Amino acid sequence: MTTPGLFLIGHGTRSEKGVRQFLAFCDAIAAARPGTPVGRGFIELVEPELQEGIDRLVAEGVDQIIGIPLVLFGAGHMKDDGPVAMAKARTRHPGLATAYGRELGTHPLVLAAVEKRARQADPGPADAVIVVGRGSSDPDANADLAKAARLLADSRGLGEGLAARTAWLPGGGRGANRLGLVEPAFVSLAAPTVADALDHVHRLGARRITVVPYFLFAGVLIDRIVEQAAAWAADIPGVAVSYGREIGVAGGLVDLVWQRYDETRGSPVAMNCDGCIYRAPLPGYEAKVGAPPFG
Repeated sequence: MTTPGLFLIGHGTRSEKGVRQFLAFCDAIAAARPGTPVGRGFIELVEPELQEGIDRLVAEGVDQIIGIPLVLFGAGHMKDDGPVAMAKARTRHPGLATAYGRELGTHPLVLAAVEKRARQADPGPADAVIVVGRGSSDPDANADLAKAARLLADSRGLGEGLAARTAWLPGGGRGANRLGLVEPAFVSLAAPTVADALDHVHRLGARRITVVPYFLFAGVLIDRIVEQAAAWAADIPGVAVSYGREIGVAGGLVDLVWQRYDETRGSPVAMNCDGCIYRAPLPGYEAKVGAPPFG
């Protein structure tokens, strides 16, 4: 077979809605290029698990597989689970060739989808936007959420309600590159928490705040974000908090997945090695350099 198969790697969730969104996304990806075999599998919680999904592609006659992780940040699931699954598949299927692509990350198409969800929650302009990620023990992944928040703040008009009437905030100045008040937060494993970020923008004067998840699919953590924000708001009079949805099935991201496939097919892909704990001696993580996955 001359056309490599595309294998989509999902995290897995206990949320039926999240599973449906993942499967619908995979179907949309497959429909965009009907001539390319497309398979799928989950790291945990949902079937088919990764090896079963790969087995199905191999049974169709696929002898080359490009794995694309449907994750937003390069944490353990991308850096560890995906490559391990590809290596295991090569051992189980002699002659099978595999390659592995990048996460979806902070690509402009992802940012546009998150911006759309923020505007749907509050046409605004809200005084501030809190962008909430999963949270990780990997500092590289956590730093990428801060990068996403900064990119969402720049020249998009998000979180400008307060800045427009406050000269000391960056967005209060004149010029094309206006900055809104967009802050990162994490629902678990990392700081600042959702409540921390809400406290921060409230102290700056925000009274209309939008909380939007930086997540692809629905799940228990999305519900937890709303619970944490609502608990904070219950104790703060005079503040209105609105909630954005997860990205879900977005047409632009279908194109992005195929971009990741094409670049991986064309040449070896280097992950973000600049901040990878396995390659760069980041303060506090030096012992991870050179360690094997899960080491």
